[in-house]
Amino acid sequence: MNTATPVVLVTGAGRGIGRGIALQLAAAGCSVGVNYRSNADAAEAAVEECKSYAPHQGQLFFALQGDVGDTESRNSLVEHALSLFGRIDGLVNNAGVAPLERNDIVDATEESFERLLRINLQGPYFLTQKVVRYWLQAKPKALLSGGFKVVFVTSISADTVSLNRGEYCVSKAGAAMGAQLWAQRLAGENVQVYEVRPGIIATDMTEGVKQKYDPLIADGMVPQRRWGYPEDLGKAVRSLIEGDMAFSTGSVIHVDGGFHIKEL
Repeated sequence: MNTATPVVLVTGAGRGIGRGIALQLAAAGCSVGVNYRSNADAAEAAVEECKSYAPHQGQLFFALQGDVGDTESRNSLVEHALSLFGRIDGLVNNAGVAPLERNDIVDATEESFERLLRINLQGPYFLTQKVVRYWLQAKPKALLSGGFKVVFVTSISADTVSLNRGEYCVSKAGAAMGAQLWAQRLAGENVQVYEVRPGIIATDMTEGVKQKYDPLIADGMVPQRRWGYPEDLGKAVRSLIEGDMAFSTGSVIHVDGGFHIKEL
């Protein structure tokens, strides 16, 4: 059980953006709960990689199975993390899914809509509630600079229309508002809440659209003219977890190579 180093639970941390975040938090000296839903091998590999990044012997890393879209599994995830680490100081809501099929909103199904909102919106919203209740009831002393931290990883799709995956856009827009709600509620409770909004990031989720986006990125759709990488997200989240923006609760951090800039 850990009592000396801050503990951060990162959902969907077995691969992609979540793994990039977990590695940077390990490098920052945090113990990390590497949550996964079904790919145990990827999560265990992420745990071993975290260990190679860790500067302190006292850091702990565990792979924690849990489906954030399921109430019982979500609650068990938090209880399991507390039993292994003894505490939680930060939560990174990263886990999410894309539609199984990209369909025009005229043809989209209610089943797909419900699935994405349950996992991408309802999951992080109520996982945050579970962790916050622990903070408010147990009243542990925060080990992170500036207090406890919650980070919602959303997407440029929170405010950028994609007509062939409308349910994804709606889920991320909802998560963005969720971050604002929790930031306001917890501002006086020694908890800072942030939204990190990734752009076009090179992960296994985007591998299938790489040929589409390569020329668009090269032509300037992303002003910095490159793909983003999980490490880019990891460094941004690390800065927030370390307390570099402790007086900026509710902030939206764009990690998109300038995609969000409006130009006339």
